[in-house]
Amino acid sequence: MRAAILEKLYDWSVAPYQYFKKNEAWQFNANDLKRYPSNSLGYHMGQFLTENSFQLQEKLESHDVFHVLTDTGISVPDEISMQFYLLGNGKRSIYLFTVICIGTILYPDYWQYFKSKYKCGRSALPFHQLNFQKLLHQPIERIKSTFLISKNI
Repeated sequence: MRAAILEKLYDWSVAPYQYFKKNEAWQFNANDLKRYPSNSLGYHMGQFLTENSFQLQEKLESHDVFHVLTDTGISVPDEISMQFYLLGNGKRSIYLFTVICIGTILYPDYWQYFKSKYKCGRSALPFHQLNFQKLLHQPIERIKSTFLISKNI
């Protein structure tokens, strides 16, 4: 029930959120991304999209990059935890605060998990604002090590 509530809120919020995003949409799909070298961010993005039967959402591509870089799953608690990670990393948006507030109310039993992800985000160097499209060719492990991105503190 609580997952359905958050999924419905997400469905309602996607179009307005995309409208207000200033970045340009990427001109790639999962197969295009899988043509990058196998150690690159682009390739890992393509794998993530394919494994989860996803397509890039216009202007929301960085969301999937965050999943890949932080090794975050796609369950509802994982999605909430990723927003905590990004909060710790310095990201601020109405969407992020909304997910965190509603997620904390609906998933109080995950508080320690959310808190640990926040700490991971704080321990990483700020990466949430990067132009990831320009980094698709870079080795994913280099990006993670440069920005101290880990899934555990």
